[in-house]
Amino acid sequence: NNNCAIVYIEGLIDTKLVHNNILENIQSVDNSEISQDEDVLLDKIKRDTISICPIEKSESFDELSNDLLYGSTIFYLDGIEKVLIMKTKGWKERQIEEPASEPVIRGPREGFVESVGTNMMLIRRQIRDPNLRFKTHKIGRRAKKSLVVTYLDGVVNPDILKEVNRRLATIDVDNAPESGYIEQWIEDSFLSPFPQLSHTERPDKASAAILQGKVIIILDGTPFVLIAPATLANAFQSPEDYYERWIIGSLIRTLRYLATFIAMFLPALYIALVSYHQGMIPSQLAFSIAATREGVPFPPVVEAVIMGITMELLREAGARLPRVIGQTIGIVGGLVIGEAAVQAGVVSPVMVIVVALTAISSFSLPEYSVAISFRMIRFAFMIVASVLGLYGIILVYIMVNIHIVNLKSMGVPYSTPFAPTFLRDWTDLVLRAPVPLLTKRPGYLKTGDKTSADKGDTR
Repeated sequence: NNNCAIVYIEGLIDTKLVHNNILENIQSVDNSEISQDEDVLLDKIKRDTISICPIEKSESFDELSNDLLYGSTIFYLDGIEKVLIMKTKGWKERQIEEPASEPVIRGPREGFVESVGTNMMLIRRQIRDPNLRFKTHKIGRRAKKSLVVTYLDGVVNPDILKEVNRRLATIDVDNAPESGYIEQWIEDSFLSPFPQLSHTERPDKASAAILQGKVIIILDGTPFVLIAPATLANAFQSPEDYYERWIIGSLIRTLRYLATFIAMFLPALYIALVSYHQGMIPSQLAFSIAATREGVPFPPVVEAVIMGITMELLREAGARLPRVIGQTIGIVGGLVIGEAAVQAGVVSPVMVIVVALTAISSFSLPEYSVAISFRMIRFAFMIVASVLGLYGIILVYIMVNIHIVNLKSMGVPYSTPFAPTFLRDWTDLVLRAPVPLLTKRPGYLKTGDKTSADKGDTR
C-alpha cells in the first residue's frame, strides 16, 4: 500500500471540488491496478484520477508553499520527492456591481472587484483581441500578491511598456494592500501635488485606455486599477463624454475646465480685489460688498481660510460617516454653519457665496485625486493673494504651469498635448470632435498602430 495525503487551507479552497472530485476519485482507485513504482503511480493519478482541475508537478518547497497559501491543494505520495499542486482556489468574492467611487450616468453598470482574475475577465470581455497581453508580477516579499500588467501588443509604445515593467521590478515591500502603494512607488515625482497615474473602477474606461495604447496595472485585492501614462487633460475626461453626442460631450467638458478655474482662483480673486484692487470692482458691487463686510472683525484672507477649512472638514466628515448620514451632515452642516457664521458677524455673506461656489466647482472633476490637488493649490493662491494681490496670483499661476510642464508620467510630459503641442490630439481635448473624426490614437503616446480600428474607443 502507498500512503498519501492532501493538504489545503480551509477557507481558501473550493470545498466541493476537493471533497467530491479529488478525495472521492483517489479513494475509488483500484489497488490491484496500482503500480509499485511511485513515479508511475504519481503520473497515473495526475493523468487519470484527478482531471477536474489544473494540476502541476513540483519539487520546490517555495512554489509549494506559495500555491498552498493561494488556495491550491497539495497531494503527497509516500516515497517520492515530487508533489502534485492542484489549483482549487475558491474563496468568497464580492459580486460585480456598479462602482461606488465613479457613478455611471450612461454606460455599463459593472465595476472591477478585488479578484485579479475577475478583473482580467472584465477587460477581456471588452477587448476580444488576440494581441491583448497580461504579464504577471509578484509584489511583496511576504504577501506575494499578483500584479498584472495589461496592454495591447502592436499598439502600445515599447518604451513606455519597458519603463513600466522596469519600475515595477524595483518594488521591494512586504505587502501592497492597495494599488495606491504601487502608484506612489513608480510615480515620477513624489513631491508633486498632482497624481501621475490615473486610477479607475470602470472596465470600460480601462479598456478604452488600453485601446489608446496605454498600460493598465491590476493588483489583486483591490478594485482600483492604474492607468499609465496619465496627463492633466485626462483628468477632465469621462467615459460619458463619448457616449453622449459630441455637442453635449464638448459642453460638459468645457464646463469642467470652467469649474476648475473657479475652484482654484475664485477665493484668491475675491481676497485680492477686496484687499488691494477695489477700483477693479464695479461701483454698485463694491458698495454691496462693503455693506456686507461692515462689522466683520477679520480681513478677507482669514475669512476665506476659516470657511475653506470648514468646508474641507465637512467634506471629510461626510466621506467617513455612513452614506445616508454623511450626505445629511455635508448639506445641512454647511448651511447651518454658514448661516450661523453670518449671523454672528464672523464672515460676510459674500464670502459664504464664494466658498459655496468653490466647493461645488471642485466636485465637477471626474478624477478625485486631481480635484484634491487643485484644492490644495487653492490655499496657496489665497495666501499669496493676501500679500501681493493679483500679482501674487499671477506668480503662483506661472509657478504651477512651470511645474506641470516639467512633470512627466512614465516619460510622457504631463502637460501634453498642450505642451509639447500635438494639434491632431486637440480634436479630443477641450472640445470633442464627432466620433467619425476620432480615427487616430493619441500622437503623444507614439503607438505602433496609429489608426483606431474602433472609432468610438479613441480616448
